[in-house]
Amino acid sequence: MAFRVIPRAALVATSVLILAGCSAAAPDPSPTASTPGASGEVTIFAAASLQGAFDEIAEGFEAAYPDVDIRPITYDGSSTLATQIVEGAPADVFAAANESTMATVVDAGLAESPELFASNTLVIVVPAGNPADVSELADLADPALSVVLCAPEVPCGSASQKLLAGADVAVAPASLEQNVTAVLTKVAAGEADAGLVYRTDVSGRTDVESIVPDGAEAVVNLYPIVPLDSAASPDAAAAFIAYVLGPDGQSVLASFGFGAP
Repeated sequence: MAFRVIPRAALVATSVLILAGCSAAAPDPSPTASTPGASGEVTIFAAASLQGAFDEIAEGFEAAYPDVDIRPITYDGSSTLATQIVEGAPADVFAAANESTMATVVDAGLAESPELFASNTLVIVVPAGNPADVSELADLADPALSVVLCAPEVPCGSASQKLLAGADVAVAPASLEQNVTAVLTKVAAGEADAGLVYRTDVSGRTDVESIVPDGAEAVVNLYPIVPLDSAASPDAAAAFIAYVLGPDGQSVLASFGFGAP
């Protein structure tokens, strides 16, 4: 399913106008504590790869909106979260790691018009010191190596399959994980020789090393975000999404290595 991508500036302007009671004043893309209409609790389901960035974004958002309480964010594989939402898990905002997973929620009639807010690509991750001397994707086909990947049904797994297929590399993984965090954890602990994770996952880590494989730039995950139709505090959910799309949220995402959508 293809989404109609509304320009980011238009979404931010619309969201701020809604929050300001459709005032005729020029919209301010940077939410402030004085912006009316945003209050209540917000429950967010977000892809595991967003954890560091969204924790920081949530902190900044709550400072700007003292009347809004961000409940502890639920992070997991996007497909797991989408399934939970479709099965009735209460959520106000869903941020996925690819568009096809978001389509599961949209097609179920639970949300509409997701907006793209970030992009990401894959890297090969190895334990610090690279004991198996991995240097390229072809090395992952070595049966003597223990390689962990995300399961094909989750965004990082789908991207991994596409990257490997493009390089004509066949890998027999030691395990298939339900989110990218699990792959990174196994490699960092030395339980695997290598894996494929997002470039943002290795940012600032000293317990792992990363290698940018050939063809990585051709496999790009685009991250969509959407308010759920059942949101208990729709104004607060809209304000959070506007914050993510605005300069403060985008600055945080860039600092964690995410690209523009």
